[in-house]
Amino acid sequence: MNEIICPHCDKAFKVDEAGFADIVKQVRDHQFEKELNNRLELAEKDKESAVKLAEANIKNALQKELAQKEIEISAMESKIKSAETEKESAIKLAEANIQNTLQEKLAKKDKQLSELKSKSESALAEQLANKEAEIADMQSKIQIAKAEKKLEISEATKQLEKERDKLIHDLEIEEREKELLENSIKAKFSQQLVVKDETIRMKEDEIERLRDFKQKLSTKMIGETLEQHCEYEFNKLRATGFQDAYFEKDNDARGGTKGDYIYKENDNEGNEIISIMFEMKNENDETATKKKNEDFFAKLDKDRKAKGCEYAVLVSLLESENEFYNTGIVDVSHKFEKMYVVRPQFFIPIITLLRNAAMNSMKYKAELNLMKSQNIDITNFEEKIDAFKTGFARNYDLASRKFKTAIDEIDKTITHLQKTKDALLSSENNLRLANNKADDLTIKKLTYGNPTMKAKFDEQKSNGQEIE
Repeated sequence: MNEIICPHCDKAFKVDEAGFADIVKQVRDHQFEKELNNRLELAEKDKESAVKLAEANIKNALQKELAQKEIEISAMESKIKSAETEKESAIKLAEANIQNTLQEKLAKKDKQLSELKSKSESALAEQLANKEAEIADMQSKIQIAKAEKKLEISEATKQLEKERDKLIHDLEIEEREKELLENSIKAKFSQQLVVKDETIRMKEDEIERLRDFKQKLSTKMIGETLEQHCEYEFNKLRATGFQDAYFEKDNDARGGTKGDYIYKENDNEGNEIISIMFEMKNENDETATKKKNEDFFAKLDKDRKAKGCEYAVLVSLLESENEFYNTGIVDVSHKFEKMYVVRPQFFIPIITLLRNAAMNSMKYKAELNLMKSQNIDITNFEEKIDAFKTGFARNYDLASRKFKTAIDEIDKTITHLQKTKDALLSSENNLRLANNKADDLTIKKLTYGNPTMKAKFDEQKSNGQEIE
């Protein structure tokens, strides 16, 4: 149980874990609301800065356009002034020419003088009319440019006003959304506060009722009532959630000791999913000797191992003021393997948690077995491949060595035959030389320088015998 002090009346009251979690959630929601307000203020500041930046950008653009138009207007005014100056100089030049002409042609006839005057005056009038037309044209262009500038300024101002109005409208919408969100959060929190207060009141009433109930029972009856409570809670869900489960009292005391209940569950193939040894402990508030949960850990672990169970769970109402055990489900596996301590209200949740974890582990075990079988198949396949490679390499090595030996023998045979061939060719050459020598052999060559043999041959020849 968690103790909370009211900040208004300084009254301390205790709440369970769920109520404490609700209060923590409210504090977090308050922090969330504060953070939301800060975010909204930052968003509003960002929008204001964006509006100011947009207005400054538009003003700068308009100022640049105005400066450009003023430059264009000043250029046009300078052109007009230069045109007026040219007109005045042209008038002065024309007057000077007329005076010179009059002085030069003073002696000519009055008729010619009047004609010249009329011609010069008409030309001057025409030039003046052209210059005035140009000046009027430039003035009209200046007026048009000024009108265009005013129109552009008004359009830009209207666009800026539209954007400003849009931003103001978006800001108003966000303000309304913020107010609606604040109202909904406040309504939600107020409703949660009412529910919390009602829950706290109901919990306090339940605590008082249980205390009164415990005081009316003996120590043995309290323990039996806790076992009956757990059995009743399990049987309520047996038909729907634990159809294939075994949950019975442990009556086997052959090892000198026994637990209270054993829970076991197998799958369709008969493989054990999970097994739990339960021990239920409680005592009367008026009992002289107060027991602790740790006093039963060693016995519970011994019972678990003796009955071959995977987990051990102590369902206890001992040490009711101990905050460590009042958290609900307490893992004490640091003292004894796979052991938990729970309050009675967490009897069903601990079974479902361990059961779901075991079901998940069964999936992982099945996948692991499948992977192992696949790995064994792959290993056998790789071994067969390696055996084939080894045998093929050995046979290839033997065939290669035999082939090399055969090639060496063939090379030796070729070398021997080559030598025999060379010997035969050499003997043929000697026979040819010998034949040539035999063909060149004559009696004259044989008797040349040998008078004895020459006399013998001459004698034979004289006797009529032919000597070849």
